[in-house]
Amino acid sequence: METRAAGPGGAGYNEALLHKTILVGDSGVGKTSLLVQFDQGKFIPGSFSATVGIGFTVMLLGDSGVGKTCFLLQFKDGAFLSGTFIATVGIDFRNKVVAVDGVKVKLQIWDTAGQERFRSVTHAYYRDAQALLLLYDITSKMSFDNIREYGVPFMETSAKTGMNVELAFLAIAKELKQRAVQPPDEPRFQIHDYIESQKKKSSCCAFA
Repeated sequence: METRAAGPGGAGYNEALLHKTILVGDSGVGKTSLLVQFDQGKFIPGSFSATVGIGFTVMLLGDSGVGKTCFLLQFKDGAFLSGTFIATVGIDFRNKVVAVDGVKVKLQIWDTAGQERFRSVTHAYYRDAQALLLLYDITSKMSFDNIREYGVPFMETSAKTGMNVELAFLAIAKELKQRAVQPPDEPRFQIHDYIESQKKKSSCCAFA
């Protein structure tokens, strides 16, 4: 059975046709420039910055309209997307480099469509993500029920004010980086404890 999701102009998404292309080559040969030329149709001149060596994929999941795209744009650009809401079609992504303990970590963040008709597309990407962020709208109990309870660390955020948005991504980046480089005999990084300590530090500074 073939599953299709209608898009603009009658175009459809066929899960069977989804594929990935990996660019391989020495540093400086132009892999990033080639990708940008294909994605944006332009060449970026000037000083060359090598692609960050350590990177992870983070996927945003949740019902349509809970604010996944606004959450991502607040983290990426520090801006709130107000006005008419346009639902994400299929999969979109943004990249951002963050500093974790003096190490640059590149996060590729996938923004997924929340509508049911795109589920077959987004499900195909689950296995390639190193971390999942489950989002819900505090005014919609259904959106909360739909992400279930997995015993994962919880954090209240606001895409509008920016509250805890950066902290959420930094906590994930720190855990993923620790998993990648931490020796097996050292105590495992506790993301919940890190989140709570950073929230207390922020509250302390706010009243200082």
